[in-house]
Amino acid sequence: MKDAELIGVQKTLSPVLRAKALDNRLRDPILGDKYAEQAMRRLDPEYDTRPFGASQMGLVAVVRAKAHDDWARGFLADHPDAVVLHLGCGLDARVHRIDPPATVDWYDLDYPAIVELRRQFLPAREHYTLIGASVTDPTWLDRIPRDRPVLMIAEGLVPYLTEADVRRLLTSVVDSFPTGQIQFDTVAVWAWRTSKWDPTLRKYNTRFHCGFDDPAALADWHPRLEYVDEAPMNDSPVLMAKAPANIRRMYRLLNLLPGMKRSTRIVRFRF
Repeated sequence: MKDAELIGVQKTLSPVLRAKALDNRLRDPILGDKYAEQAMRRLDPEYDTRPFGASQMGLVAVVRAKAHDDWARGFLADHPDAVVLHLGCGLDARVHRIDPPATVDWYDLDYPAIVELRRQFLPAREHYTLIGASVTDPTWLDRIPRDRPVLMIAEGLVPYLTEADVRRLLTSVVDSFPTGQIQFDTVAVWAWRTSKWDPTLRKYNTRFHCGFDDPAALADWHPRLEYVDEAPMNDSPVLMAKAPANIRRMYRLLNLLPGMKRSTRIVRFRF
């Protein structure tokens, strides 16, 4: 099944998955996700397998995934009875990379068409549930046990939501659980406002719908919500250590531009 059968923002799963598949082909990969390469071959058997180059900056998506994985592992080590909400999961095999204990109940949520692809391309496992729904439809929360700590992961999702949708999502999760961690990536306001001219997003006929210059301020949306920290992306030590020299040089130059270094952030909150 080619990604042409998907629509709008759903199509963006293909370049992200390809980046993770290419990473797995490296001698010293960042994620080492064999499921990404297997799924990419099934999604598009003729996908471009050329190594990362100057025009193929998908390593940033891999670095982003690594940061989310590391935070998730830390939270689950401290809360082995947690519920995980992996929202806008695409074809990401995070549940298999992290391999949580059987005491964790993991929920992957995305549009029904993508959930169907997951059923075809990725293996099932115990204590793992797929939910085919829009993240903006609050009724999906009715299917989740709410008496345990929660970990909410939203990788590559929040910029495609409106600010009102993001606020509703975060406050609903905090209201529904006794304690937890929320982690997601977001973009600066300028990146949101100029996204309609972004060639990659234009290719997939989509754009961003929100951005935040100070994502820590989102903690003000709920009295129980507390900002913790952020993980670097455009100047990530992992990116600078693993990327080819031409990409490292490109990012060093880009990061000299005002607002570029923190144009994309991975942020973490707790409650």
